[in-house]
Amino acid sequence: MRRAGLTFLAVAVLLYGLGAGRDAFDRWVLATPLPPLTAETSVEVLDREGELLRPFLVADGRWRLAVRLDEVDPAYVDMLVRYEDKRFWTHPGVDVIAMGRAAVQALRYGRVVSGGSTLTMQVARLLEDGTTGQMDGKLRQMRLALALERHLTKEEILTLYMNRAPFGGNIEGVRAASYAWLGKPPRRLTPAQAALLVALPQSPERRRPDRDPEAAQAARDRVLMRMARDGVLPPAEAEAALTEGSPRGRNEFPALAAHLAGRLVEEAPDAGVHRTTLDAGLQAGLEALAAEAAREAGARMQVALIVADHRTGEVLAQVGSAGYGDARQGFVDMTRALRSPGSTLKPLIYGLAFDRGLAHPETLIADRPVSYDGYAPRNFDGMFRGELRVRQALQLSLNVPAVALLEALGPQHLLTALRRAGAEPALPQGGAPGLAVALGGVGLTLEDLVRSYAALAHGGQAVDLRTGPPAEEFVARPLMDRAAAWQVADILRDAPRPEGVLGTGIAFKTGTSYGYRDAWAIGFDGSHVVGVWMGRPDGTPVPGISGRALAAPVMFRAFAHVAPEAEPLPPPPPETLIVGAGRLPQALRRFGGSAAEAAPAVAIAFPPEGAVVEGRGLTVKLRDGRAPFAVLANGVPVARGHGREVEIAELGRGFSTVTVIDADGRAARVSVEMR
Repeated sequence: MRRAGLTFLAVAVLLYGLGAGRDAFDRWVLATPLPPLTAETSVEVLDREGELLRPFLVADGRWRLAVRLDEVDPAYVDMLVRYEDKRFWTHPGVDVIAMGRAAVQALRYGRVVSGGSTLTMQVARLLEDGTTGQMDGKLRQMRLALALERHLTKEEILTLYMNRAPFGGNIEGVRAASYAWLGKPPRRLTPAQAALLVALPQSPERRRPDRDPEAAQAARDRVLMRMARDGVLPPAEAEAALTEGSPRGRNEFPALAAHLAGRLVEEAPDAGVHRTTLDAGLQAGLEALAAEAAREAGARMQVALIVADHRTGEVLAQVGSAGYGDARQGFVDMTRALRSPGSTLKPLIYGLAFDRGLAHPETLIADRPVSYDGYAPRNFDGMFRGELRVRQALQLSLNVPAVALLEALGPQHLLTALRRAGAEPALPQGGAPGLAVALGGVGLTLEDLVRSYAALAHGGQAVDLRTGPPAEEFVARPLMDRAAAWQVADILRDAPRPEGVLGTGIAFKTGTSYGYRDAWAIGFDGSHVVGVWMGRPDGTPVPGISGRALAAPVMFRAFAHVAPEAEPLPPPPPETLIVGAGRLPQALRRFGGSAAEAAPAVAIAFPPEGAVVEGRGLTVKLRDGRAPFAVLANGVPVARGHGREVEIAELGRGFSTVTVIDADGRAARVSVEMR
């Protein structure tokens, strides 16, 4: 029966070659039912340049990464065609010459001596998951191959092969194989690597590099020698390739940004590809940094880290923990965990105070014992320093001056600013905000804090912090004016560094939560903002930790990964008041002076902060302060006079900031939304 089958095959091939029965043959081919040409491929999360961050197994437990022809090294394609099917570009799906030779040899020797399968026939077998040895299977593959050639281009057939060919174990397709056996995408391959990928599908299980690396290398070398013989490779290049090491094991697939990748797939499970703003190289470097920092910090400690470009809002790296499968509860995404921010909110308090004319970096402020209806804040070291400059108070992260400023400002103004930045502050039991907010008495995430500091770095304007495409609904919202934001950055740039750390040009602030549960460090330069959290995911105390000693060095090391040198902070805006203490307006020389020293500062009685106003015009009502008053809308003067009721004819839709400055140089501001 075997000899009869081979005879039939030889006659069929010869008849086709001679053109006999061509019309009937064509009808037979065109009537061939085609199997599904597509197969489920791995869901992929990619970085900003299309580099693979993390793939996911398909439902049948295989790695099958979609690939296009232009994503594969042309040298591999040339070797594949030359080795497997040298007349691929010219035959109609069945190579009459090869099949005729195979049939004659089979008739002569009574067994199969050489194969006659084309790449198109191999694709047909892969699509039908059929066998190669049985005659009926071979005839079916020939028919399907001829049909495929009628419906697809050669490039499409080749692409099907490169997506479906088996490479051992649960690896299918050349792209998955390249990651598994070579640890890289197949865009650029050495001749030896290309030859290995050509050889493996012929006997994928017997040649698996992780099971029989010698068999895999021997098969690779046969391909290289054939390529040298056929002139595809120069002899010297083939000789060098033969000396190249061959893989002896399997590489892990990329698993970068595991927390973010898992969240993206969960939010959009039907998307095959998720493109992000992340930088794969930076992400890998910072994940290694986080793992090292967690080991150095001790048992049960974890690290979370975010790097963003505050000019564009693009997140470049996001590390949820020091290892997704780490025994230290690495599965918890600590970039989104609500924690106490410690002292990290102080720069916002100072910036809002500058913005509202309550203080200036050179203003004197008292650091002495004080009580607010029983709430008596104390500094971290338990000491009081008397009167000092506001600049020094922030750089030293003193608690008492920060609480005093927040008391004058109002805690609600701080929460409003946080929400404008895109943060979602959580109050204990949903209660009203109190002065303890200044020292971390509110729940925030690392994402929230990075958003807030991105706004500081961006001239006081909220930033669309994101890992994907820009949010269509995002509207830039002001937190404070650009002069106030610059003053905060200027102060933080000169804050004392941890011992042994330089980090020049970076404005930063650290924080330690109550009970030593969280250590924070957030910083920015002219381009990037970096946030670091360290602690235990379960919230248990870590005696003696501090943001300065623990998190700040990690933050500065992260900046070194971003760029070798910090991008300079911008120059001061023209309207910034840069004078010594002696030249400040009287009301700004000392914070919290008595009524005898200064009259009450000007205040905006209407509209209230955050008001939504219908229409285009606005009536502004003032109280206190000393006339004449200058009124500015979005930094542009619109009125000046002694009256305490001012009409602004046109503001335009969206968010606007109204500023009033009295004769003593004291200012008040509110932000409103015009609809």
